[in-house]
Amino acid sequence: MNSNNDPNYSPLCDVAQSPEATARYLADVQRVLLDIGKNLETLAIETQVHLRDTHVEGDRWYHARLRAMPVERALGNVLKNLKNLTEGLEKSAYKRRAHDEAVVNTVKERKEKELDKLRKKNPQPLQAAPNPPQEGAQSRNLGYGGPTSIYDMGRESA
Repeated sequence: MNSNNDPNYSPLCDVAQSPEATARYLADVQRVLLDIGKNLETLAIETQVHLRDTHVEGDRWYHARLRAMPVERALGNVLKNLKNLTEGLEKSAYKRRAHDEAVVNTVKERKEKELDKLRKKNPQPLQAAPNPPQEGAQSRNLGYGGPTSIYDMGRESA
């Protein structure tokens, strides 16, 4: 596709079609955000130091700290949201790859189900087990095939 020919072309269209390209793109975005996060952490520390050192005449020792808390909390929330955003980028790259694997596995599972349905509709006839050859007229089988009552025992009793 060429962006000159197609007015609806989006450069992220190609990225979205490949899980590897999606993972690379999200990793690049995450790298940029982590770099921004380092700068924001430095800014939060410098802001905290400056705001806590800003005293007004008549302040007690904790007044500057109390005035600084809303600003510090806001920057802390930004850092927390940034951390959640970078974790979400990792998770979405993983989910993208898992989606493609699920699509491939779905095709295989559907073929297996279709074969199972065909086997159920047309079952293979069971073959009878071969009978063991009888050796003589009276074969002594001491297992389950022996006499079934005391009258069938004959002279075999003790």
